[in-house]
Amino acid sequence: MEEMIQTETVLSEEKKSHKHRKPKSTLSDKILITVFYVTSTLFGLMCLYPFVQVLISSFADEKALLAEGYKLVPSKWSLDAYRVLVNANEIWTSYGVTLFITIVGTLLTLFITVMAAYVLSGNKIKYKNFFNFFFYFTMLFNGGLVGSFILISDILHLTNSIWVYILPASFNVWNCFLLRNFFAEVPEALIESGKLDGASDITVLFRIVLPLSLPAIATIGLFSAVAFWNEWGLGLLYITDERLYTLQYQIVRLVQSIDAASNMANSGMGNMGTTFEPPANTLRLATAIITIGPIILLYPFLQKYFVSGLKVGGVKG
Repeated sequence: MEEMIQTETVLSEEKKSHKHRKPKSTLSDKILITVFYVTSTLFGLMCLYPFVQVLISSFADEKALLAEGYKLVPSKWSLDAYRVLVNANEIWTSYGVTLFITIVGTLLTLFITVMAAYVLSGNKIKYKNFFNFFFYFTMLFNGGLVGSFILISDILHLTNSIWVYILPASFNVWNCFLLRNFFAEVPEALIESGKLDGASDITVLFRIVLPLSLPAIATIGLFSAVAFWNEWGLGLLYITDERLYTLQYQIVRLVQSIDAASNMANSGMGNMGTTFEPPANTLRLATAIITIGPIILLYPFLQKYFVSGLKVGGVKG
């Protein structure tokens, strides 16, 4: 008996040591891994270079930029473009508007999309196919710009309201179908076990389904946040109050005014009583930096959800 116990102990120790033992890498494996690292590094640098070039050129002097072109180390530095943006009070007001519609709009979009996708997944409602076709039909046909304008301005009365940026874009059928398919892949055994324990549909959704669907939630949230952050067309159609302009629309107006002033200066009309020559080119680069800065910082926090799904291993056969 003691010999059997000793034999089992030795075998278990050998299994543990074998489990923690790393396989030896051959020369071909090392070469292949090196090639992968070098290729990934070069590709990353190629993607990073345009952003670095725009960032550095935004601090270059306007005349030096026009004379020398884009360089990684400009011969003369200047903060004129950022001074123009800082002194523009409407930029900071529009920044607040864009932050509000991005945060509130993304949260509302996630809430509505999650609710609709959960209902349409599985066999939770009797007329599921009808509602699926109803949503899908809106992806193929829509009322166009005239119909949307009548709906938003005359029926919903959202003209000159900050909600005109949020409510029309709070539900996206493509995102709903994407999330519905993800919910449908959640193991039915987990849902049934929750209901056997007395959980309601709301409890199952928020305590079981959503924690397993974080990759899809993060993806839809990122897409929605980027869309709300870049919104400017609705302000052109439905907003006349300058306090409700978004950042992107305000940037477009500012660049257009700077271009007009630059054209006047180049034509000689700018010499009549003023010597200010607006930094049109560096201003475009500076606006690109301040507009993409906050939204580009959102991706590192969501990256882990894009790498792998959290539901792997949720049910063991």
